[in-house]
Amino acid sequence: MSAEDRKPASCSLKPPVYLHIGDVDAAHSGVCVVDVCLPFGKPVNIQEITFKNYYTAYVTVRLLRRGPGHEAPAKWCTALRDLPLMDNPHTEGGSQDYCSIHRAQMQVEPDHVTSVRLILRQPSSAWLTFSLEEIQIIPHVQPNPEKEVSDWLSDLTLVDQHPDLEGLPDPQTVSSSLQQMWALTEVMQSNQTSASIGRYDVDGCYDIKLLSLT
Repeated sequence: MSAEDRKPASCSLKPPVYLHIGDVDAAHSGVCVVDVCLPFGKPVNIQEITFKNYYTAYVTVRLLRRGPGHEAPAKWCTALRDLPLMDNPHTEGGSQDYCSIHRAQMQVEPDHVTSVRLILRQPSSAWLTFSLEEIQIIPHVQPNPEKEVSDWLSDLTLVDQHPDLEGLPDPQTVSSSLQQMWALTEVMQSNQTSASIGRYDVDGCYDIKLLSLT
């Protein structure tokens, strides 16, 4: 995928909501929900979700999808459940890594998506807060066969234009030498006599001494 194809979709993030039960401090509930809203009326086929982790141990991805005809109401579905982001919830490993969730990792086709819900979990009480940062939604772009053929022809042209000439004589020198040989051949052909020259004839007669010597 080219740099142009990886342009993230326009989206807005709602403030994170920390879930809690009863009087438990929300910051230490261990569960947080982040909603990513895509432009209204412009559902997206998702290729990839990228983000930077901040002490989140697991993430679940839920998608709000519409049908292809946009007639049926949109429905929530779970695309990925409890993906580990840290080596161990109680240690630093992976706590601030950049992560990607690819289309192929999801359990459903992430097409016609109008909203993405990320459910974050951090069961360890060692960290005061946890979240995801720099969240981006990369749309899925169908490959263009004509563009692929054009790129292939461009690569072929570049190969033809820049052959490996290492170890070969200079083309200009070879061309100059061939031109000189051609000119010399033309001069010799123009000066060549049309009269046949016999091997042993002298003034049209054979010399007996020459014949006897052979």
